[in-house]
Amino acid sequence: MVKAVIIIGGAQKGTRFRPLSFEVPKPLFPVAGVPMIQHHIEACSKVPNLKEILLIGFYQPNDEVNRFLATAQQEFKISIRYLQEYVALGTGGGIYHFRDQILSGKPELFFVLNADVCCEFPLTEMIDFQKAQEQLNSFVMLGTAANRRQSMNYGCIVENPQSHEVLHYVEKPSTFVSDVINCGVYLFTPDIFQYIGEVFRKNQQDLALEEGSNGWHRAGVIRLEQDIFTAIAGRGSLFVYTTHGFWSQIKSAGSAIYANRLYLNQYHSTHPDRLANCEQGGPKIIGNVYVHPTATIDPTAVLGPNVTISKDVTIGAGVRVRESIILHGASLQDHSCVLNCIVGWDSTVGKWSRVEGTPSDPNPNDPHAKIDSETLFSDGKLNPSITILGCNVSIPAEVIILNSIVLPHKELNRSFKNQIIL
Repeated sequence: MVKAVIIIGGAQKGTRFRPLSFEVPKPLFPVAGVPMIQHHIEACSKVPNLKEILLIGFYQPNDEVNRFLATAQQEFKISIRYLQEYVALGTGGGIYHFRDQILSGKPELFFVLNADVCCEFPLTEMIDFQKAQEQLNSFVMLGTAANRRQSMNYGCIVENPQSHEVLHYVEKPSTFVSDVINCGVYLFTPDIFQYIGEVFRKNQQDLALEEGSNGWHRAGVIRLEQDIFTAIAGRGSLFVYTTHGFWSQIKSAGSAIYANRLYLNQYHSTHPDRLANCEQGGPKIIGNVYVHPTATIDPTAVLGPNVTISKDVTIGAGVRVRESIILHGASLQDHSCVLNCIVGWDSTVGKWSRVEGTPSDPNPNDPHAKIDSETLFSDGKLNPSITILGCNVSIPAEVIILNSIVLPHKELNRSFKNQIIL
C-alpha cells in the first residue's frame, strides 16, 4: 500500500503571494482552471495502490478547505484528509508529528509533496526507480537540472552518476555545488521516521539545557532539507530520480502565471477536453486557453496564448487577453486589453482600459533556466512584474495600469505605473 502527504503550509506563509492569498489559502489558488493542489492530488490518484492522501498544514479548517476536500474525494474516489498542525513544524516536523496517521494501515511507501511546486509529478516512475535499488529501504528525491547561477537558490544534490545515490546535499549554498536541484517531491519508506526521531530527540536534549517553556514546540520544528537530507546523504540510503519534464516553484503571483502556462501545455496530453477551441460564433482562441463553461465571452474577443478564464467571468466586445489568469466573477468591459496580469475575484476593467504587467519568465534560450524568485523592490524601486488586481478592484474606462499591484476593494480613478496601491 502507498500513501501521499502534501505539505500545504499556513496563513503566515504565502506572504509573497499577497494580495491573492488574502481571499483564498494559497494551495487553493486556481492555476490552469483548478486549485493548485488539485494537480498534485490528480497525479497521486493515478498511482497504483495509493489508498489515502493527507494534507498537512496550519491553516484553520474553513468552509473553503472543507468544500475542496469533499469535491476532490468525490472526483478522485480516494480518501483525502486534512491534518492541522498546532504550530508551524517545518517539512520534517509536520510528518513526524502525524507519523501515526501516516503509518496507519502499514503503507510500504509514502510520498511527500510540497504544495508550491508545479511539475509533471512522475510518481509511478519514482516507485519503479525505488524498487530497482539494491538497498531495500531507500528514499528517493525528485531532482531536475538548473543552470549554475540559479542552482544556488535551491537545494543542491551531488549524485553518484552510476548509482544515482545522493552523496552530498546542501540547501541554498553560497557557492556552486551542483546543477541538480531538489524538486520538493520525495518518496519514503517508514524508516525515514527513525532519522527524523533522532533529530527530534537531539533537539529536545539541546533545548533541555536552555530555560524556557516553549522548548518542546521548538524541538518539533524539523526541516527535511537542512536537518534530514544533509545528514543522511552519503550513507547509502538516499537516491535522486532526475526528471526531464517541466518543473517550477510557485512562490509569488508572477510564478503562478508561468505555472499556468506549463499546466495548460500539459493538458494537450492529460486533459485535451479542458482546452478551448475556436468555434463558429465563439471568440478567437490563440494557443492554450482554459475557459470555464459558465463564462460569458463576446465572439469578437481574442484570448490567448496561456489564458485561464474562471467561473462566471464576463468578457465584452473586442477584448484582448494574453498570458493572464482572470478569476471568478471578474468583468472585462468592451475593448479592454489585459496582458501578463492576474485579475482578482469580482474585479472590473473599464472600457478601452489597458492593464499590463512585465512577465518574469525564465530565459527562453537556456533549457535549464528556472524562474527567478523575484524581490518586490531593488534600490528602493518597485521591480517590474506582472500586474495583480486584488479582489473587487474597479478600474475606470480609458486608463493604463502598468506593473502595479492593487490591493482588494480599491476603486481607481486614474492611470498608475510601477506602484503598489494600498
